[in-house]
Amino acid sequence: MSEKRNIRDHKRRLLAAKYELRRKLYKAFCKDPDLPSDMRDKHRYKLSKLPRNSSFARVRNRCISTGRPRSVYEFFRISRIVFRGLASRGPLMGIKKSSWRGTVVHWSAGVQRLFPSLKSECGTEPSE
Repeated sequence: MSEKRNIRDHKRRLLAAKYELRRKLYKAFCKDPDLPSDMRDKHRYKLSKLPRNSSFARVRNRCISTGRPRSVYEFFRISRIVFRGLASRGPLMGIKKSSWRGTVVHWSAGVQRLFPSLKSECGTEPSE
């Protein structure tokens, strides 16, 4: 099912790229107040006769593995769910799951001088 969605979205992208210039031209003519109203109406009619899928508003970023349309990281082209699984297993180069539970907080002398109240809240001794 995800392949079908991705193929449909790919076709929309191709159609939008094909009609992009024509659509922008018709929109510019429609918005130009200096043109007569009958000419603007003619271009508005031409704009309405273009295919609906040729609009970039209908293009949706989808996950390449699941086809999920929401919360897709554009750089990786995968959803957050797939990204989390791949990051924890390790096939994504340079990405690892961060974990700060149970780690020792190391303080520098500059941080201690700026925020002296942090030492008493955290209960850790600053190291220099």
